[in-house]
Amino acid sequence: MSMNDPLGDMLARIRNAQMRGKSTVRTPASKLRAWVLDVLASEGYIRGYEKVTGANGLPELEISLKYFEGTPVIRELKRVSTPGRRVYASVKDIPSVRQGLGVSIVSTPKGVMSDAAARAAHVGGEVLCTVF
Repeated sequence: MSMNDPLGDMLARIRNAQMRGKSTVRTPASKLRAWVLDVLASEGYIRGYEKVTGANGLPELEISLKYFEGTPVIRELKRVSTPGRRVYASVKDIPSVRQGLGVSIVSTPKGVMSDAAARAAHVGGEVLCTVF
């Protein structure tokens, strides 16, 4: 998987860091990753992130993970669309996650946004991942 799927790589890093109870995790910086993190932050799944310079001098994103009473706020983080199998949804087909308790993150012509925002903007797009 690794760098053929940079977004999948970032999601795996978040899951792994949470299993170890880490407060932060770093991932190589990219616009797509930052856009997905923006949605995770605005939906309350992470504390936030900042751009930092990695040991190799390349830009990285340092993600501040969020816990509630010692338990990760993100219970489930799933890649939906992959480089090998792209998943697109029209606005009426955007998946609802756990009866709306979770969020689908969708890459639309109007930007990367939550499923609720995409429905409100009447746009569909590539379903990147789901979070619960």
